Amino acid sequence: MRRPMMNFLLAIEGVSGNKLRAFLTGLGIMFGVAAVITMLAIGTGARESILEQLKLIGTNNIVISSLMPDSEESEGGGQVDEGANRKNWTPGLTLYDAAALAEYIPTTVEVSPEVVFPASVMYGGKMMKSRCVGIENSFFKLNNLEVDENRIFHARQLAQGAPVCILGKNVQTRLFGGNNPIGQQIKIGNNWMTVVGVLKRRQASAENLETLGLRDYNNDVFIPVRSSLLRIKNRAKITKASLSNGDDEENENEKAENYHQLDRIVVEVTDTRYLSSTAGLIARMLKRRHRDVVDFEIEVPELLVEQQEKTQATFNFVLAVIAGISLLVGGIGIMNIMLASVMERIREIGVRRSLGATRTDIIWQFLFEAVFISLIGGLTGVLLGLIAAYIISSYAEIPTIVSLWSVILSFGVAASVGLVFGIFPARKAANQDPIQALRTD
Repeated sequence: MRRPMMNFLLAIEGVSGNKLRAFLTGLGIMFGVAAVITMLAIGTGARESILEQLKLIGTNNIVISSLMPDSEESEGGGQVDEGANRKNWTPGLTLYDAAALAEYIPTTVEVSPEVVFPASVMYGGKMMKSRCVGIENSFFKLNNLEVDENRIFHARQLAQGAPVCILGKNVQTRLFGGNNPIGQQIKIGNNWMTVVGVLKRRQASAENLETLGLRDYNNDVFIPVRSSLLRIKNRAKITKASLSNGDDEENENEKAENYHQLDRIVVEVTDTRYLSSTAGLIARMLKRRHRDVVDFEIEVPELLVEQQEKTQATFNFVLAVIAGISLLVGGIGIMNIMLASVMERIREIGVRRSLGATRTDIIWQFLFEAVFISLIGGLTGVLLGLIAAYIISSYAEIPTIVSLWSVILSFGVAASVGLVFGIFPARKAANQDPIQALRTD
């Protein structure tokens, strides 16, 4: 072990003898490793963000949202038929639509109707603004939500429109504090509802909620969908104002009112392969049921997330190419400086050879120098990469996650670059003729 250790010490001495040149040589490796660390941090952060989004929207889901008619359309979804100069009428999204999708489309697994109303929630002298969401139990499964102790609605409560509710975690905290709300009655609007469950808190970033167009369910109160239609409001009911044909201002305001019984329907498909075809089938089916009026919008969130993932993969590839080029330039710089060092130290090489050093000793000395410079540049690059990842996450609002394996990979790449690009200068130094080397001034 004495000979390798001596070669290693001589290499460190050679690098220390010209610190500025060694630092400038390691700059290429430093920036290359920093680019690798930053690229992997951005890629890992983007992957975790995409996984979080998939958890939020569920897998294999199709979202059907209600739309209000355009200016050329009339109340109740009526659309102008230019040929006959009359207006088509549509019932909007209804529970019958949800039942038809579940019955007639073979690729569906679950169908979840939803209706959302703003509401004031009161208990024990405390009041807060919230949203009342009419749902069925399939809602929790499709949105990856859990209820404490699995206290979901019973089949009889759903069918009869019972006055029961499940609280979001924030609603429970604000109204009940640390007390158990199960069995207590709260007032939602003008209706008293019995609390039968509490939703488990779900952590989700505001950015992901905004990107996917989702609500923060921690702030909602959930009741059976039939309860919301029976006890709060059923927008599908025909009223006197609905049948009025007057042109007064009050009637105009009535025409702008939402006529859809449901705000949206979420459909779970058996397999990702059927998402696009099922979405097309749903569109044709609903258009026929709505008398050729397209007063709904169909989205496939998972396909949007996949497109985002492809875009992120392209971005990561560009970063990888940049990092690779930086490492290549750094390696070439090491080779260039080491070759120059060999030419400057020919007499030193001759003296070592005359004192008994072998060609292998000379090779190891110069390889150690190249690897040492690379590792110093790699260490500095890791620190720079950590700082860059923090800055990007803090100021550019791009999620970054630095993992241990990315740091280990960067060190490995840095050592490999020094080894690969240091072989040729080391062999050139070892092949010097000792006699000619000693004659060199």
